[in-house]
Amino acid sequence: MSTSPEYATFHFHALHHADQPLLLPNAWDVISAVALAGAGYAAVGTTSLGVAAAHGYPDGRGLAEVRDATVALALRLNGRLACPYTVDVEGGFGGDAGQVGDLAAELAEAGAAGLNLEDGLPGGEGLKDPVQQAELISAVKERAPGLFLNARIDTHWLADNPPPLSVTLSRAETYLAAGADGVFVPGVVADEEISTLVAEVPAPLNILFAPGRHTVSRLAELGVRRISTGSLLFRTGLQAALTAADAIRTGQQPAEAAGAAGEVLGYAEVQRLVGEEE
Repeated sequence: MSTSPEYATFHFHALHHADQPLLLPNAWDVISAVALAGAGYAAVGTTSLGVAAAHGYPDGRGLAEVRDATVALALRLNGRLACPYTVDVEGGFGGDAGQVGDLAAELAEAGAAGLNLEDGLPGGEGLKDPVQQAELISAVKERAPGLFLNARIDTHWLADNPPPLSVTLSRAETYLAAGADGVFVPGVVADEEISTLVAEVPAPLNILFAPGRHTVSRLAELGVRRISTGSLLFRTGLQAALTAADAIRTGQQPAEAAGAAGEVLGYAEVQRLVGEEE
């Protein structure tokens, strides 16, 4: 960015309190982040699934290799985007409070304006003790107080029978007391539950966009302050690549098979985006 990191962080915080919710598209590498920023989005996030999978690793396992790839991407984005960016760090990649604090400091030094920290255990093996998660949050805010810390609560994520919202709200209260700046509850889709969370959580609420269930305008009406796309763009892009390859194999035009009306990003445009530094 042409502005200072301090201004980018201030601006990113302010976006969570604007008239309209922050629609946050999630990138998985430099070119996807640069393209999204160039398309005019107010901020860009990273997706842990996209970063992990792009490097040949599974998501959500707390792997050191994914931590390294995540930090490396943050470093490569420093100074390249015309908007703030925030980084998905899974649950801190298995680190203790000191290690997660160090990670936050690295990301802040890299120019990140925020981070997303989840309370799900690696491999989907349940949830962390909220007191222990609060210790991680406190460590982040101690080492990198300017970062917008989005506390992800996984009570409804990949859960066939999620607990009552009171459990989610209790965790939110604990995490906010530890210094979290916002609360993210992926997996919540019903208007009634979203309305309850908005009313009861005294901080910006982040919801994961669910295709076919959500619209940006409806989430705005409900009071949601941040709408993340998560891994949706990465998975959509991967499927589009498979569709295009299959179309070529079967004698079709790739764009027609994908229903894209012939719209494919040109070679020169990609070159321009990669070479363009804001």
